[in-house]
Amino acid sequence: MHTFVIASLLAASFLAACSSSPNEPTKALNPPQPSAPTTLEDAPPKAEPTEPTPTTAAVEEIADVPAPDSTSEYATRYVVVADTSLHYYPLRASMTAIQKATRLPIDTLGRIYDARKNLIKVPEDDEDEMYAGEYYPRRDPSASLSIEYTTLYRSASAKSMALVTGIYEDPARADSALVALHSVVPKAFLIKTQLYIGCMH
Repeated sequence: MHTFVIASLLAASFLAACSSSPNEPTKALNPPQPSAPTTLEDAPPKAEPTEPTPTTAAVEEIADVPAPDSTSEYATRYVVVADTSLHYYPLRASMTAIQKATRLPIDTLGRIYDARKNLIKVPEDDEDEMYAGEYYPRRDPSASLSIEYTTLYRSASAKSMALVTGIYEDPARADSALVALHSVVPKAFLIKTQLYIGCMH
């Protein structure tokens, strides 16, 4: 009788230890952030540390959730850049000069520059609570001027900013835009990038 009771208690303890918590947090599907080297030059990506292979149960739990680096969430884009800098105000002055010379519109996406935080951000009181007070990236194709973080399009230092004059799906249109911009900004250049276009929420 005593042997049966002890065996039953051991079995119950084993089952309780193996069950997973129903309140275990899930990973948010946010776009991956590129590593930031200390210079503005392109640098090869750093090798990511490997993670342990998930158990069969873990795979089944996330089987219906698309992976954050799914190829369907990325698209090839051609980004025309007039200049890059670690300082916002010189880029802002250049953006105004280019706008006057080219008549390209300036589209800030409603964002502002917080000099105290050195941050391009959505206003604190924005109705989008997730990005209020944070940087929201420009991703849609358009021929307009804005200041973005360079790491959105290529490897760069974390605070490097890019004066973007256009984002294009068609490389021929991007080349034409670059040629036209060269008459105003000879050092302008083109970045071919795999841009994250998936959900940002």
